[in-house]
Amino acid sequence: MLNTIIHGEPTSNPPLLIAHGLYGSARNWGVIARRLSDERQVVAVDMRNHAYSAWTDQHSYPELAADLAEVIEHIGGKADVVGHSMGGKAAMMLALGHGDLVRKLVVADIAPVTYTHSQIQFIDAMRAVDFSTIERRSDAEGQLAAQGVEKALQSFFTQSLDIKGKRWLLNLDTLAAEMPKIMGFPETGASWNGPTLFLSGGASDYVLPEHRDTVRTLFPAARFAKIPGAGHWLHAEKPREFEAAVRTFLNA
Repeated sequence: MLNTIIHGEPTSNPPLLIAHGLYGSARNWGVIARRLSDERQVVAVDMRNHAYSAWTDQHSYPELAADLAEVIEHIGGKADVVGHSMGGKAAMMLALGHGDLVRKLVVADIAPVTYTHSQIQFIDAMRAVDFSTIERRSDAEGQLAAQGVEKALQSFFTQSLDIKGKRWLLNLDTLAAEMPKIMGFPETGASWNGPTLFLSGGASDYVLPEHRDTVRTLFPAARFAKIPGAGHWLHAEKPREFEAAVRTFLNA
């Protein structure tokens, strides 16, 4: 089963499962998870091929959804789910394929579509880091900066750095090989009628007006909201606003 970080104790509210995005980890969500755990137990997962979960040769959304389903079955059989980016696509596939396990769904800054850009350049940058010269995170950040990685992403990527082990806590080989699947979204005839919030960054271009017909075909009850001034990493850029939006939706 996926590695989990659990915040808070079970309450009368359903537990909340958080699925991070590409190159992320459960630890990235610590602040928001702790704050939301005042009303419900929050379970943040490391997705496969990330951090302390198993590394595999496959990284498709049906497989990622099955991983999430296994966690929900383990924590009681029904949960609210928040997924960001890659984790949002996995959460959508979870609802479409295992809908009885999901009560409410929050999809953070991603649509169920194929994106034409790639994230492979960041794998190239991480692969180029010379671990023989790394003694602290800032050393790796300097090397990433020299390759053109922006400051915020330097800090984000190096949260997945194992300095003592001289390695990344990311299965870069599988993530590179499976990048077309990560950027895509499976064809499916399924739909899920449960309450769904597509929460995006006001300054992000990941969820566009032309995506709404596709969204509503798969999620007829979908609602849309934006966080002003936030980009794709909306939960990191505007954590209080993100937390408030999620809390309001889950408690409505």
